[in-house]
Amino acid sequence: MYMPLPQIIRKGLFALALLGITPLANAQELEVNVTVNTQKLQQTDPKVFETLSAAVREFMNNQKWTEDAFEQEERIQANVLITIQEEISQVVYKADIAVQASRPVYGSDYETPLINYIDKGVVFSYEPFQPIQFSRNRFNDNLSSALAFYAYIILGLDYDSFSLYGGEPHFQAAFDIVNSIPESAAAASPGWRAVDGDPSRYYLIENLTAARVRPLRQAWYEYHRQGLDMAASDVGTCRAIIAASMEQVREVNQAYPNAMIIQIFSDTKADEVMEIFKNGTPQEKNTVVQVMTRIDASNASKYRALK
Repeated sequence: MYMPLPQIIRKGLFALALLGITPLANAQELEVNVTVNTQKLQQTDPKVFETLSAAVREFMNNQKWTEDAFEQEERIQANVLITIQEEISQVVYKADIAVQASRPVYGSDYETPLINYIDKGVVFSYEPFQPIQFSRNRFNDNLSSALAFYAYIILGLDYDSFSLYGGEPHFQAAFDIVNSIPESAAAASPGWRAVDGDPSRYYLIENLTAARVRPLRQAWYEYHRQGLDMAASDVGTCRAIIAASMEQVREVNQAYPNAMIIQIFSDTKADEVMEIFKNGTPQEKNTVVQVMTRIDASNASKYRALK
């Protein structure tokens, strides 16, 4: 059976890291922990959202998102936090959806973050015990489309971290979802169109598939596969590779000022970058401080503390 390169690498890493553990049956790709926050509820019975939480968990974890075979221990770890902000009607809600995901670093028990993002003001309908259904090329409802969109974003970022541009088919799947949203549905729930502004789902996938952002995707691969995954054997080389990859992040920021993906990169990786380079060389620290203060100016003082 053909297996894409990122999955071959993933399986190879886990085979080495988990030597002696008997593989389990093939599983789906994602293992998502789902929480629904209902502190602002005024009318709806909170039990409705217990069924929503279960439905989202089943949708994300039991859907087969790729043709690749994953073992249980290979599943991508993620969190989805749905915070209900407004009850528009008995079955229509506005919510903020926070998405987090991570992947293991080879030779350690450390999980490196892949995304840390909050999609604000997502409007969706849900009735108790209503199953969430999805078709990649056909619109069913806003909730299933938004959840599937982020499933493919997570997959794309994970695969990109194992192989250069390995996430391409998953980012294309996310773009297909954007293109499948009817105009009436897009107007009722902003985030799918360019006119909805930045940040939005539209601009997230536009950034990830834009030619001028490809250097950042190359940096993403080098940062994770050639950098972090090699830290256990040679931390000095790991830091040097990651420092060099940061220069590519700077290039993308110059070519595409204020790009949404740059902000997501800094929100996701800032603390990790600080930890990696706290023992770096003066030149490495200088490079990282220059890049991070440029792409995340509001936190410039935090980065300057590295020096």
